[in-house]
Amino acid sequence: MKAICQTSIPFDVWTPRPLPGIQPTSLSDVLIRDDAFDGQVAERDRLLRTQRDSVLQMQPSARPAAQELLDLVLGLAYPAQVGAQMIERPDGVVVPLDREDPLGTLGRLVQEDFCILQKQADEHVLTGAVLCFPASWMLAEKFGRPLMAIHVPVDSYDDNVGRRVQRLFDGVKPDRPLWRFNALPYNDPTLHQPRSQHARREDRNDARAQFLRSERQVILRLPETGAVVFAIHTFLLPWDVAEAARLRVETMS
Repeated sequence: MKAICQTSIPFDVWTPRPLPGIQPTSLSDVLIRDDAFDGQVAERDRLLRTQRDSVLQMQPSARPAAQELLDLVLGLAYPAQVGAQMIERPDGVVVPLDREDPLGTLGRLVQEDFCILQKQADEHVLTGAVLCFPASWMLAEKFGRPLMAIHVPVDSYDDNVGRRVQRLFDGVKPDRPLWRFNALPYNDPTLHQPRSQHARREDRNDARAQFLRSERQVILRLPETGAVVFAIHTFLLPWDVAEAARLRVETMS
């Protein structure tokens, strides 16, 4: 399969921040539509058609939050089509607006993946997700689990980081979303890369990787249901393109 790549990343991936590396953003900047839109949404269509059970899971308790999220995304990404029963994407594909399948519909409208987390006891639990582009984790292993268990086996995600992230999820305000990013070396450009937590990726520290994969991750609270949404926009650049961008940043600084 041909690599689906962007030509740039709209933030400096070469200056990593200590976990959790959170920064404020605005609601209008939650979603991004970039030059990989056509390729990414076509791949999302294919995955939802052929591997739906592996990319979409939802508990009944998450349905109101998923429907609220669908309304929010429609208002942000397709304001001129709010109220329509069919949504025309920028690539010309018409997507039926199925409110009985909110996550399946969301998965076809934008480039972002979405995870819905709801507070149960002391932690937020993953109760719904449309996850077409996992970066070496499996929805089946994380679904229905709390934040700390979701992040096994991330070495740097210790008890201290876990407590800080839980406080962020507890405190995030509906009108004040937060965001962070990661930067990962990959030799395989495939966007859909599920991997068991028991099978570590061999190229995770490869200094000669062929591609740079970066996720822009946004944390936002839905005002009506109070659920927290973790939105993931995946960027993929050939390593030489990403390296050229790094040199430009260093020259300008």
